[in-house]
Amino acid sequence: MAFNLLDTVNSLFNNDLVNKAASSLGESEGGIKKAISGIVPSVLAGLLNKAGSGGNAADGIFSLAKDAAGSGILDNLAGMLGGGTNSGRMPGLLNMASSIFGDKLGVVGNLISNFAGIKASSASSLINMAAPAALGAIGKHASDNNLNAGGVASMLASQKDNILSALPSGLGLTSALGLGSLGDIGNKFTGVTDDVTRNAKKGMGWLLPLLIGVVAIGLLIYFMRGCGSDVNDKDTNTAITPVVTDTPTVSTASIKVKLPDGTELDALKGGIEDKLVTFLNDAGSKAGKDVWFDFDNLNFETGSANITAESQAQVKNIAAILKSFPKVKIKIGGYTDKTGDAATNKKLSQSRAEAVVAALKAAGVNPSQLQGAEGYGSEFAKAAADAPEEERKKDRRVSVSVREK
Repeated sequence: MAFNLLDTVNSLFNNDLVNKAASSLGESEGGIKKAISGIVPSVLAGLLNKAGSGGNAADGIFSLAKDAAGSGILDNLAGMLGGGTNSGRMPGLLNMASSIFGDKLGVVGNLISNFAGIKASSASSLINMAAPAALGAIGKHASDNNLNAGGVASMLASQKDNILSALPSGLGLTSALGLGSLGDIGNKFTGVTDDVTRNAKKGMGWLLPLLIGVVAIGLLIYFMRGCGSDVNDKDTNTAITPVVTDTPTVSTASIKVKLPDGTELDALKGGIEDKLVTFLNDAGSKAGKDVWFDFDNLNFETGSANITAESQAQVKNIAAILKSFPKVKIKIGGYTDKTGDAATNKKLSQSRAEAVVAALKAAGVNPSQLQGAEGYGSEFAKAAADAPEEERKKDRRVSVSVREK
């Protein structure tokens, strides 16, 4: 089974540990669980961000991971509660969160506190526990698979999308880390993995030309034997999670959509603003659970529920429409195509639908007009997983359902 860093770290926080943490910190088990759901991906995202900071950052993470794994933290994570035996055996464990987040650690703690509804001190304790746990898991994996610092960097790169997509929408980690978006982490980290690749090539020396020759001979033999034979070229080991919400084709003609309050919106003919306002102005049209309108200019950062900056204009347009039609109530739905893991896709679609609701609230929409968000994943996808991209992209969308008007 392929290694999944996020799942490995999450599995360390079992029900028994959650119960002990709740008792030790004076919090509810529900609050602890919610906090952990935000802390684990935040710590891992912090590691990605640190690894991408350049210099010897990747080597530093590798060293911390080895220390954490060697401390025995994975066998007695509860020992971190209240400065227990693990922290006594290795004081450096308590400083690992600071090594990851630096002077942003307090800000991250406050974000988790607000997100989970627990005390800031409790959030801090949990982060100080999760940081060495995550590093310990990385260190153990590195030891079990004979990975060096470059191998760990490559492993982290392979986990990037999964980690970033697990961050709760609206947590605000990007601002805490001083980033414009989660995509910045990916961009920074690409440079690190490129450096690892270049260094690996340098270390190969005379071996690289030999390998190239072997590959060339293999290709020559393949083509000589005929490449017309039946080959199963479907990659059954790679799950591709939809990362961009695509929408039905609309006209490129710009129009002005006029609202009852006199506001005029810049939109496209046949776009969501045009169709939605036309529907709302039609006295004969009826709202209901089957009435849906697809966003046509709403996109997200790769593998996440962060709405891109250029998509905010359409979000604000929908907010303006709702303000102009105060009796209207809507629900937001998220959808993906059939490629990738169904459970992962459903989780991502849920996060993205929730992100749109949060953005509409932030734009001033009356919360009473928003009847929730639901991610349907690939449940209603029409195109097969192996269908052409042009067909599958129609299944990747976020939509507005008009429930009352």
